[in-house]
Amino acid sequence: MDNTGNSRSITSNQTGVHEDLNKVVVKHLTHEFKKPYAPFSLETFAQLNQQVIDFLAQDSSRYIILDSCCGVGESTVHLAANHPNALVIGIDKSEHRVEKIEHHLVHQVSNFIILRGDLNDLWRLIAKAEWQVKEHFLLYPNPWPKAKHLQRRWHGSAVFSSIPCIAEQITVRSNWSIYVDEFAEALVIAGFEPQVAEYKSDEAMTPFERKYWASGQQSFQLTCRFNQ
Repeated sequence: MDNTGNSRSITSNQTGVHEDLNKVVVKHLTHEFKKPYAPFSLETFAQLNQQVIDFLAQDSSRYIILDSCCGVGESTVHLAANHPNALVIGIDKSEHRVEKIEHHLVHQVSNFIILRGDLNDLWRLIAKAEWQVKEHFLLYPNPWPKAKHLQRRWHGSAVFSSIPCIAEQITVRSNWSIYVDEFAEALVIAGFEPQVAEYKSDEAMTPFERKYWASGQQSFQLTCRFNQ
């Protein structure tokens, strides 16, 4: 059955930015995230890091794009097609989703990698490695809309402090305006100047984006440049 246009809007017991956002963000910005890396994450990063080193060494015009929470990888392939000089790295925690990539149905490109990984580990490792990441995309992450789950949202998590250290610029999209507003406020607390606006395009980059638009829902986008 085709459920393309039947996506339900997000419901939440929040009506605006979480009242504890400032306290949570300041706590994470002032306390180092010391959770030990999982052995699988260290192995994954070691292999990925070598691929990045080899790719960048071939041409000085090459760069990296990171597509976090990439799901089935449609956005990763879309970005690879539009950035031929980039190696686009898509990461998702779900092995089931990353195995569903059907790039032959979208574009015939090869300048991308899609893998399963824990972003709580990999973001920290990428930040320490100081890759030449030009853009970081975070498209439609799980919004965790219940107020009690603020710290499960990326901007409320302990790994948030690594985000400004990863790339020159980040783009975040959600169909829940509060998520984008909170992310923007978290970046302001961290000393940056994000821009937030409604996002529209003739072409959807992810299955979720396509489904939301077919259901008449809006997308909201945050962009922010960092001091790289």
